[in-house]
Amino acid sequence: MDEDRQVGTQDSKGPVGSPHPVPDEAPAAFQASQGRRFFIYPFALTFIIMFGIWVLLSGKFDPFHLSLGLISCGIVSFLSSDLLFASPKIGGLLSQWGRFIRYIPWLMLEIIKANLHVTYLVFHPRMMELIDPRIVKFRSKLKSDLALVTFANSITLTPGTITVYVSIDGDFKVHAIDKASGDPLPGAMEANIAKAFGEV
Repeated sequence: MDEDRQVGTQDSKGPVGSPHPVPDEAPAAFQASQGRRFFIYPFALTFIIMFGIWVLLSGKFDPFHLSLGLISCGIVSFLSSDLLFASPKIGGLLSQWGRFIRYIPWLMLEIIKANLHVTYLVFHPRMMELIDPRIVKFRSKLKSDLALVTFANSITLTPGTITVYVSIDGDFKVHAIDKASGDPLPGAMEANIAKAFGEV
């Protein structure tokens, strides 16, 4: 009888007398959910941006549609505010977006230059000889998912190159219309995105 009473006290990792042992480590998903914290500044800024875009695109200003927009934008902002704003502090948010805004003029200039290059190829008498499609493969040094997505979209926005594959590890496959379009990658674009997201 004494041995039966001691079941769960010596071999079990749970509380004294508990027949069910407690695992050393909680599942990763549980730990992630426990570690998620809510920050007001990222949520508020994400909500303002999303609701503003919603109002512009919907064109509906009656109470019913506005209330639907408020509810849906509130839910999405609560779940995904950390995607747009990684820093919970207002100073960090302003700094992050300030760096990103400075990246946009550089990207626009690269788009204009690439447009001129593609126009040159199209109107050149030896167009078929100059166009030399190829797949460029490389691994990016960027770390965050948002930086990788921004890099992939920036490549696609630039005429002459299209991102056909990108992995979470930073492996890229890019279709380039010719050698001159593919050679600069990852190059200056990756470096500027790294600066924009504070990864340097």
